[in-house]
Amino acid sequence: MPDPYAASGVDTAAGDRAVELMKRSIAATHTPAVLGGVGGFAGLFDARAIAGMRSPVLASSTDGVGTKIEIARALDKHDTVGQDLVGMVVDDIVVVGAAPLFMTDYIACGRVVPERIAEIVGGVADACRRTGTALVGGETAEHPGLLAPDEYDLAGAAVGVVEADALLGPDRVRTGDTVLALASSGLHSNGFSLVRRIVADAGLAFTDRIDELGGPLGEALLTPTRLYTAELLEVLDSADGAGVHALSHVTGGGIAANLARVLPDGAAVALERATWTPAPVFRVLADLGGLALTDVEGTWNLGIGMLAVVAPESASAIAARLASLGVPTWPVGTVSEGTTIHRASAEDGWVRGAKGVDGGAVRLSGTYAT
Repeated sequence: MPDPYAASGVDTAAGDRAVELMKRSIAATHTPAVLGGVGGFAGLFDARAIAGMRSPVLASSTDGVGTKIEIARALDKHDTVGQDLVGMVVDDIVVVGAAPLFMTDYIACGRVVPERIAEIVGGVADACRRTGTALVGGETAEHPGLLAPDEYDLAGAAVGVVEADALLGPDRVRTGDTVLALASSGLHSNGFSLVRRIVADAGLAFTDRIDELGGPLGEALLTPTRLYTAELLEVLDSADGAGVHALSHVTGGGIAANLARVLPDGAAVALERATWTPAPVFRVLADLGGLALTDVEGTWNLGIGMLAVVAPESASAIAARLASLGVPTWPVGTVSEGTTIHRASAEDGWVRGAKGVDGGAVRLSGTYAT
């Protein structure tokens, strides 16, 4: 008798084949602290790995890749969105000074194509390995009728750990601190609903060549999210690490709102646009949409993927170390007293906090370098 579940559109055998194809890449992320291998109902991580800490605090994060996946589907290129997922999840953990321990992923799809699933998870696993994160488990769910056969969504969650007295955040920030910008690799994984709208309204296909980008539009858009975790942890573990007071991951909401979240109430930062030149992909998209770059500052990172608030005497050394690790870094502003600024309205360009956090005040000023 035919399998009624398969007849309804769920191919469990294909799911098993996908697991077999991805096992090797997942295993490459495992350390002796990972117990049980691949395929259990729960991923197991030996907590003795943190037993030697004085006062360990666990940090957790969850996120997805969003509608950037639609561009991966359009190009049938699925080997980069896994890095996007790890960047969006694990780089949120390092913001508080935590080192990642382990991660799980979740793929919902209309139809399991084992090779495609293995390609996606292979990207997750490679990025986990590069950030020192064990990929301890995951789930692939087939949703026929809810998702079209070639549609899928990708999400994940991770856990890290930090000593309580090493937590980064607003309480460490001081007037006079330097704000360093860490370069992004491109759009990362935010604002792609706007990207897709602009491209559709312009009548373009993601396969169309854009001279300013040196190739097809979709390939530039799929540039994977830069991973900052390993480099930032190296800085935090160095002699200059004590000079790092706060970190901000520039994701949804743009530059100003995400920095404001990690500043104390009463602090203000004016970020100088003239200190950097947004990458061509941002200008191309803005021009296609008839927008100024200032119109999309609350949507795209415009070239800054992470911000570090550091002691002024440590700024040059921290920037130099990050640059030596392959992360271009430059000073973009200074923390000042913001008592009077906080009475100013949003019409003056100041942003205060985001996502429920009522933090400091931030605005971008001046004109972008060309």
